[in-house]
Amino acid sequence: MRTAKICLAGAAAAAMVGFLAAPAAAAPTDTTTVTFEVLAGTLDIDAPATADLGSGAPGSTITGQLGPVTVTDSRGAADASWVASVTATVFQTGGGTPAETVLPGEIDYWSGPATATTGTGTFTPGQANAAAAAPLDSVTPLTAFTHTGGTGGNTATWNPTLIVNVPLDSIAGIYTGTVTHSVA
Repeated sequence: MRTAKICLAGAAAAAMVGFLAAPAAAAPTDTTTVTFEVLAGTLDIDAPATADLGSGAPGSTITGQLGPVTVTDSRGAADASWVASVTATVFQTGGGTPAETVLPGEIDYWSGPATATTGTGTFTPGQANAAAAAPLDSVTPLTAFTHTGGTGGNTATWNPTLIVNVPLDSIAGIYTGTVTHSVA
């Protein structure tokens, strides 16, 4: 009987060792599908509210910078191309008679190079330097800056220069008009 107890005890010990030595079972796994949305933003342009170009006599030129103009493209497009354009109204003083008027075509614009850019693609000034300055118009937009290619978001800033070719018959006064930048 003693032998049977020893055998039984030995079998129980062997079973315990086998139980303790068995590899642990892997923990169950599960997956989660995660989504998020990148929202389409806008294409915007921001220009200074006012600018003072200085003064000059009839028959002279008045040259001054408009201030920073910035295009912000947050559309998240596969092709993030855009064109920024500029037009101008007639500039007038007093009653706006012909001698109190400077036409947009008597004002040259040049964008100059970008002062800052972000994003991918090619940023190109409409007029890289003063030699490329072109007259403004009230109807036909002048290209100020372009961006081609690239994806996602981008920005470009430039500080355009205006050259007012003051007509010889201009009357003294403070002339006011509007320069309008747009982007599409």
